[in-house]
Amino acid sequence: MKFVGLISGGKDSIFNLVKCVAHGHELVCLANLHPDTQGETDSFMYQTVGVEIAVSIASCLEVPLYRRAIQGSSLDQGLDYSTPSERDEVEDLYQLLAEVKSKHPGIEAVASGAIFSHYQRLRVENVCSRLGLVSLAYLWLRDQSELLNEMVEARMDARLAKVCSMGLKPVHLGKSIAELQSLFERLKGQFGFNVCGEGGEYETVVLDCPLFTRRKVRIVENELVHHEDNDFAPVAYLRFKNLEVVDKTEEEML
Repeated sequence: MKFVGLISGGKDSIFNLVKCVAHGHELVCLANLHPDTQGETDSFMYQTVGVEIAVSIASCLEVPLYRRAIQGSSLDQGLDYSTPSERDEVEDLYQLLAEVKSKHPGIEAVASGAIFSHYQRLRVENVCSRLGLVSLAYLWLRDQSELLNEMVEARMDARLAKVCSMGLKPVHLGKSIAELQSLFERLKGQFGFNVCGEGGEYETVVLDCPLFTRRKVRIVENELVHHEDNDFAPVAYLRFKNLEVVDKTEEEML
């Protein structure tokens, strides 16, 4: 099937694209929802840190990118989403995908990186149903340790863009999931840490993946933002001020 990839710029949405292509589906374009102001905003549905990387990722994948600013809020916070409201952030997804479908009428499916959140999955499926699209979520309910290891072995270069958990500090920002995999497993044993970050422990941005055949993303300049300083579980994130798309070396393209 021809599909649109719903991406945040993080590892889950990008790795699901890898899985979709491996299963024979054709990536036509990307879609991204982002805050309408600079910096992180509260959302029950969408990653809002590091989403500026979506433009660079589209360049690496060589497909069009459609973006929309998040106008709504998490108005309906129930598990199910049965009564659409124009003021809910889910309707921003509907409007974005409706635009994509109008410009690419051959699209049949939407890919998203849902792993564990029924809240997110049900909302994506609601929007897909209303637009006559199929939801592709190959990461759904995967064992998180196995999935993280699969990402590392696939040479996904995913870097931490936000930390919000016991055991993680601002010093871990910018480090790759490969570098931190053993730490994540230790924290899992100590605190019940979700190694893929499904409990909100961290967010990532992807600089390289198996689908980036010729180019990758390089961070030129970023800014550290301390959102909440405490010794227990400091909350901090990176604001990416300058990103560059660069050619891969011959070795990296193998």
